[in-house]
Order: sequence, then structure tokens, then C-alpha cells
Amino acid sequence: MLDIKFVRENPDIVKQNIKNKFQDEKLPLVDKVIAIDAERRAHIAEMESLRSERNKLSKQIGVLMGQKKIEEAEQLKAKVTSFTERLEYEEKRAKETEEEMTAILMRLPNIIDPSVPIGRDDSENVERERFGEPRVPDFEIPYHTEIMERFRGIDLDAARRVSGNGFYYLLGDIARLHSSVLAYARDFMINKGFTYCIPPFLIRGNVVSGVMSFAEMDAMMYKIEGEDLYLIGTSEHSMIGRFIDTIIPENELPYTLTSYSPCFRREKGAHGIEERGVYRIHQFEKQEMIVVCRPEESMEWYERMWRYSVELFMSLNIPVRQLECCSGDLADLKVKSCDIEAWSPRQKKYFEVCSCSNLGDAQARRLKIRVRGSDGKTYLPHTLNNTVVAPPRMLIAFLENNLRADGSVAIPEALRPYMGVDELIPSC
Repeated sequence: MLDIKFVRENPDIVKQNIKNKFQDEKLPLVDKVIAIDAERRAHIAEMESLRSERNKLSKQIGVLMGQKKIEEAEQLKAKVTSFTERLEYEEKRAKETEEEMTAILMRLPNIIDPSVPIGRDDSENVERERFGEPRVPDFEIPYHTEIMERFRGIDLDAARRVSGNGFYYLLGDIARLHSSVLAYARDFMINKGFTYCIPPFLIRGNVVSGVMSFAEMDAMMYKIEGEDLYLIGTSEHSMIGRFIDTIIPENELPYTLTSYSPCFRREKGAHGIEERGVYRIHQFEKQEMIVVCRPEESMEWYERMWRYSVELFMSLNIPVRQLECCSGDLADLKVKSCDIEAWSPRQKKYFEVCSCSNLGDAQARRLKIRVRGSDGKTYLPHTLNNTVVAPPRMLIAFLENNLRADGSVAIPEALRPYMGVDELIPSC
């Protein structure tokens, strides 16, 4: 959410940012919110004037009563009553215009970083760098669910009967691989100095609206019927929500946190053939990384965080690339974002496995998270998040890149202590 003072003083910048995100339908909102803000401030000014006049009259009434000038005092009391009625009206209108203004500000996109490429949608995202050598073996790689089925490691039919489409049972070595990857990712981030957390998996509506845009909320969140609670789509939601309505001592920054959680997503909309199986599902587990830091440090953390993802995937023999998200592909709260995509030797292309985002002060402003500096003044911190690993999607990349011709799966050295095997999972 943008600061109304910034919008008021920089309407052209806000409008150009809207154009850069190809959301021209929002352009009229800028002038509208500025007009509402002017009305709001007029009501506040009138409130202050009325309070001042009322206080003066109240003092005069006290003097007149002391002088036994009852009639004159009663006349002033009538004026005070009329002032009070006017003040109540102004307070009501100030509150109403504040709510109208906030509702519009919540719809305006955050100001994107100048380094973000301008583009309409994800087809115009820009590849920045590749890591590892993408290979295509000289044997056929089956679809990922077929690989899992060969190990008797997945049961989609039973999951459909129990929960419907978009769910799964993982079994045996595949389930163990799933848990091992999460445990390895946890320790990987702890070794980077991050604090391990397990957050609440249900959050209130004010936290949801504080961490994401309304469009994201509608597409992602499951609501608990009859309660002000939502299932989290990622642990970032409850991890950032942890700081709602707090003032953080500056010397405690940065907070570097890595959190485990199940994730629940509605995944509204139609998806392509490569999103069958366990690629896009309603329930999965994830290890996340979250940073709350000083504004001047956020871009440094952004670079560091996506590189952590690269390092982790490379340690598991999975080639990846960094893809810079263009302006039209950025969610409204994001200042800058990139995807880490893993190589799929079966598809002979890359697909998304991590998403790293710098949200500037947008979430902090919505959630009223402040930092108290050494000078005693408060300011808004910046928040960032990035996927560490999100199996079972990550398992697709792992199985395809570590599959051998005989049907066995090689286990990289980094993962062996977690799997309890020496080098590979033998084929069934």
C-alpha cells in the first residue's frame, strides 16, 4: 500500500507506475484518492477548529457561572451543544473518507524498482543467468507420476476418492525423499544463519489483507466457514503477520527466519497438461525464507536470498536459471521479484520451483509494523520472502535430473544423511 502523502505529492509517478504494470483501468483511482484525501483533511481541520472553539466556550461558561451570570452561561452552553453536534458529523465524515481512501490505496500497485523490465505478462520475463549444465539423457524419462509409481510411491486415485483432484498420497521411498528434502532445506538455511520456525497454519482476515493483494487472496485462500480464519497459502503469510501492530527495536534487525508449513491453495483457473500429477495441487509442504530488514538493506538481501536457492538446487544436481519477473507479472505489493526455474530433461525446458520477492514497505504499512531507530523515530521496515524448497513440485526436478537408465534414482551426497542410503534408491 502506498503512502497517501507520496501519492499526493507524486501523482505522475504513481500513474506511470500503473501504466508500466499495464493496469490502465486503475489510473482514475489516483485522482479520486487525492480528492478523497483532500476532503478527509478538510474534515480533520474542521474538527480541530471546532474542538478549539468548544474549549474556549467551555472556559467562558465556567467564568460566567462563577460570576452568577446564569443566563449568559446557558446561551453559551447551547452553542457548545451545536458545536458538539457539528463535531460528531465531522468525525463521522473523517472516518468514512479515511476508509474510502484506504480502500483505494489498497488497490494501487506498489512502485516497482527501476531495474524491473517492462512487460505485459510472464511471457516477457527475462532470463538473467543459468547455473549448471542442462542435460538430456540418452534414455526416455517418464512423466513424474510414472517415476513415482514405479517406486510404489504415489497414489492419486485414492486421494481423489478421499479429497478430490489436486491431492495425493506419497508412500515409501518417495515419501521419505519428500521429507528428506524438507529436512535438508531446513538445515541448509539454519547453516546460513536463519532461525527455524513453525508458524500457525491459520490466520485472520486482517493478516491476509496485510500480506497480499485482493486478487491474490481471491485466487489462493481457503476460508474457514463461519470464522475469521484462513488456511495459509505459504508460511510467509503468518511469519510476516507475526509482527502485526508492533514496534521493532532497530538493533534487532534484520530478522532472518526460515519456516516450515503445509500450504493450501485454491489454484483457481485452468492449467496446461504439464500441470497434471503433482505439479499444481491444493495441498503441499514448503520450507520458506523470510527477511525483515532496514530499507537500505533490502536489495542486498534480495540478491542473497535467490542465490541461496541456486546453491541449494545445485547441491542436489539440479541445473537452474534465474528469471527476472517483468512489471506486468509482479503482484501489486511487489517491488521486484524473480523466479528460480529448474531444468526438466523430460520437457527440455525450465519450470518454476522458487519465487523470490522484495515487497518494500508495502506489507509493513498494511500491518502497521514499525521500527524504532536509534534517534527515537519510527519507520517502516522492508519485507522479503523466497521459497527454499516446495515439494512435491521440487521432487519432479529432483527425480528427472537424478534418474538413471536402470530406473534407480541417484541420491546426491548432501541428501544422503537424511535418506539413510549410500548412493541411490534402487528401482523396484
